[in-house]
Amino acid sequence: MSKEAKIWTKDFISISLTQFLIFVAFYTLLTTLPIFVIQELGGTEAEGGLVVTSMLLAAIIMRPFSALLLQKTGKKQGLILSVTMFVVITFLYVFVDSFILLLIVRFVHGLAFGIVTTATGAIAADIIPSSRRGAGLGYFAMAMNLAVVVGPFIGLTFIQYTSFKQLFLVLGLLMVVTIVNATMIQIDEQVPKSQDIAKMKWTVHDFLELRSLPIALICSLIALAYSSVMSFISVYSNSLGLASTAGYFFVVFAVVMIASRPYLGKTFDLKGPKYVIIPCLFIFALGLFALSVTDSSWMLLLSAALIGLGFGTLLPSFQTMAIQAAPNNRSSHATSTFFILYDSGMATGSLIWGAIISYIGFSSLYLLNAFIILGVILLFHFYHSNFRFQLVRKKHEKTG
Repeated sequence: MSKEAKIWTKDFISISLTQFLIFVAFYTLLTTLPIFVIQELGGTEAEGGLVVTSMLLAAIIMRPFSALLLQKTGKKQGLILSVTMFVVITFLYVFVDSFILLLIVRFVHGLAFGIVTTATGAIAADIIPSSRRGAGLGYFAMAMNLAVVVGPFIGLTFIQYTSFKQLFLVLGLLMVVTIVNATMIQIDEQVPKSQDIAKMKWTVHDFLELRSLPIALICSLIALAYSSVMSFISVYSNSLGLASTAGYFFVVFAVVMIASRPYLGKTFDLKGPKYVIIPCLFIFALGLFALSVTDSSWMLLLSAALIGLGFGTLLPSFQTMAIQAAPNNRSSHATSTFFILYDSGMATGSLIWGAIISYIGFSSLYLLNAFIILGVILLFHFYHSNFRFQLVRKKHEKTG
């Protein structure tokens, strides 16, 4: 394999580690702050859920502007500034003593999170050789998926032995490593001159990459379905009397995802998206169906394995297609567009499913989402034919 096709470079490792630590903080706070609200601030379960939503809402609001900011500052400089902001705000949780103050900190943290994750995704896409982008972004996505396991483990373990303030302090100190990583990353980019930026007239293209919008919309439906797992798997497990098994759900998810990633990433690059995405959509739907009929520990873990194999591959695959649909100099806009729709799907799903779950029950909820994923297969099949035409035209534009 030539040097040009190498994925695991120093820069790729640095940006992946940065992504991993950012999401460790995200998932640590996601699982512990609702408990903090109830136990330390005397809040309700609804208020505990609100602190989760507020950060995600801020990230969605920020994403359309994040690509524009990165275009103005340059991706590396934008990464360093947003990571520093993210780290400083992490330390602010130590001083939170009221629910309103916590909401403010969470919202500002979400703004920084929206910029950071856009920057890391765009930089990773630029660093990875185009011929291996499917495999490379798959490995990069593993940083986020591993954090799903590590973050809650750190948070829930720490609060058993230490105070919340000590947890926030340790988390802030851990996040300092991300600043060091950000400064080490080297990328080739052309930052527009200040006078050129001043002359720019803002249009929708400054905020969104329209060529990436169709695949991002399809992925938002996948996020809609996945939100039912992320938001309610612990509550569902408790209702089945499987609370002790629920802690291993995302461990199995991560193990299966890691084991399958090298093969599926390579298949994506060699054979094309449909040979990976369509089977994984079927597997994801099967995992949701298994979840809907779960009545034992082994079935809960089997559904975790199926969902890990299916969904764990879908996210990087769709992100790769979103970036491939756009010109190379628009990777940050494509990444921003993709995650705007993905985050919106997650937020909308949590809201919708939370409102109707008391009427239809958990089994019907997961069965409904299995059918949604089967519908996504038809949408993707229709889109893929046009996507292949876009790639051929893009190659002709380069050679011409």
